[in-house]
Amino acid sequence: MNIGDAAATSGVSAKMIRHYESIGLLTAARSDNGYRVYADRDVAVLRFIRHARDLGFPLEDVRRLLMLWQDRGRASAEVKQLALTHVEALENKAASLRTMAASLRHLAEHCHGDTRPDCPILDDLARKE
Repeated sequence: MNIGDAAATSGVSAKMIRHYESIGLLTAARSDNGYRVYADRDVAVLRFIRHARDLGFPLEDVRRLLMLWQDRGRASAEVKQLALTHVEALENKAASLRTMAASLRHLAEHCHGDTRPDCPILDDLARKE
């Protein structure tokens, strides 16, 4: 199948497919005329990548997961550890986002939001640390 078909079947845009090829996550065969040709296995890899990215895994972790997925002799312990490390990173990021939201909510509560020019939100953004 061509790149458009692979994109439609996998849910990954043609632009991202080319990007994944450029960084070595996917290798497409080439036809005699130089066009990329994708097999069902390539589409399965693209779906795997898409799902891992949907879960927020960074590309280097996606690379490691792909290698583990393709290695039938792998130990599941390594996959579990990678997943748990990612869960911890997501939880830390979520906590950080909650802190940022609370700070911004506090600033917004102290802003009059009227025609006056003074604004604690802008004052806080402009303050020097």
